[in-house]
Amino acid sequence: MRSAYRRRNWKHSLSRLFLLAAVPLFWSPAVPHSFDVVISNGHIVDGTGSPWYSGDIGISDGKITAIGNLSDAQRNRTIDATGMVVAPGFIDMLGQSELTILVDPRLPSKIYQGITTEITGEGGSAAPQNDALIRADQSTYDHYHITPDWRTFQQYFSRLEKQGMGINLASFVGATQVRRMVLGDDDKQPTLAQLEQMRELVKQAMREGAVGVSTSLEYAPAPYARTEELIALASEASKFGGIYATHMRNEGDAVLSAIDEALRIGREGHIPVEIWHLKVAGKANWGRMPEVVAKISTARAQEMDVTADTYAYTAWFNSFSAFIPPWAHDGGDGKLVERLKDPAMRARIRKDMMTPSNTWDNEWQEIPSPDAILIGVVQNPKLLPLQGKTLAAIAKMQNKDPLDALFDVLIEDAAFTEVAVFGMSEPDVSLALQQPWVSIDNDSSGTSPEGFLGQEHPHPRAYGTFPRILRKYVREEKKLTLEDAIRKFCALPAQRMRLTDRGVLKTGMWADIVIFDPTTVRDLATFENPNQLSQGMEYVLVNGVAVIDQAKMTGALPGKVLRGTGYARQ
Repeated sequence: MRSAYRRRNWKHSLSRLFLLAAVPLFWSPAVPHSFDVVISNGHIVDGTGSPWYSGDIGISDGKITAIGNLSDAQRNRTIDATGMVVAPGFIDMLGQSELTILVDPRLPSKIYQGITTEITGEGGSAAPQNDALIRADQSTYDHYHITPDWRTFQQYFSRLEKQGMGINLASFVGATQVRRMVLGDDDKQPTLAQLEQMRELVKQAMREGAVGVSTSLEYAPAPYARTEELIALASEASKFGGIYATHMRNEGDAVLSAIDEALRIGREGHIPVEIWHLKVAGKANWGRMPEVVAKISTARAQEMDVTADTYAYTAWFNSFSAFIPPWAHDGGDGKLVERLKDPAMRARIRKDMMTPSNTWDNEWQEIPSPDAILIGVVQNPKLLPLQGKTLAAIAKMQNKDPLDALFDVLIEDAAFTEVAVFGMSEPDVSLALQQPWVSIDNDSSGTSPEGFLGQEHPHPRAYGTFPRILRKYVREEKKLTLEDAIRKFCALPAQRMRLTDRGVLKTGMWADIVIFDPTTVRDLATFENPNQLSQGMEYVLVNGVAVIDQAKMTGALPGKVLRGTGYARQ
């Protein structure tokens, strides 16, 4: 009798188990009686790459607290997403907004793209700072009307939290930043004691919430750093769960060697690697992206944790002074301008730029012509008429040789100028975008068509990167599915950055959510007229609060500072 009872009880338990298994996995086990917001009737694209499904999303206290049929649940507000996609907020893997977020914390250019989280700190970073660095960078602070009243990440993050911001923000500590703290802008190598100082600065930054250490090895004084120095700094970030992100030393003729260096830093520093804005630069290198993809894929097959990101345009955007060889930057921008004024030094710079080289990233050799350089942002008000003009047009207008025009603009603008450079091929760009380990970066600071930020002439990616991918590569060219594009925007970068509570739609996650019509979302920004907000984001929620509501900016500032795992250990 006892054994028969056990068999019946076991069968009863098993049948109950099957009934429980039939309940959809997206149901929350404890549905609140009332929600702050319920998003209903949308096509939920959860960020993982899975096909869309139907359902309602309930939000309470800034987090997703239920997903399923919530038609009978009480709520303060309903957002009807009929005919629209509901997806996680987009994560910008390289955003550059650490200063402009202090100018316009709403960051309209970002939120109208659906960006709810930005990662920043490319080689240089907001912290650490000292008085000498602030003096050296004073022209930048003056340009943005910012008083740099912080010295550490803790102080910088506190300023952001006190001010409020429209999106979430995380930051790397820049290897260039800590180098400048100890060595300034000079072309020299650190002593063992100085290297130890740099390591300590990385440790402090990681304890204060930096997500890793980064390099931007094209821009002086970064090229002066040897690989061993970078390994030492990366190894410190590794101890705190950080990653190593890099604008590589070369993206042109020596791109494969640059990848080798990044992989070596990852191996010897025991740290994952993120290659920022993956590209092959220069007309002579067009068609080499298959080699780059093969090299990274091989490294991954050999269990090297390396991924990359892209903004998917054929023009990059950087400092005009990057055209000048690294030796001429020794001592900083002031010394560079002095050398450009000196006839002998100017002749030497010209010769180096006219000579192909694998020892530095010679952008002059990578462009097809001076027509490929478009002046973007200037600081000297007298140069504002040059914004939006090509170097070829400026040279013709001033009756100068293009190189002389380049040198003279740098002199007049104290080496501040930023430019768009058309140096990539579309097949290379689209191939990089399609790789499963490639996420998306904006590589531009948040900006606005209003105020003095609207007087600048940025790369159109500042306003259009994510909607452009949805329009061009998903809807028109069908090179990505909608689900895979959203995965690249959300789960993939969240996974890479260890954002365990963002990047997918499921209960318990922060409610960073975008709602848009996939048939109409589009970018408007162009190289000729970049200051145009993208269209199609009907709602953008950051931590459960709408920053875009019925396609209009609300002005809300619900963003959070996202600190790395090293901070969480304290």
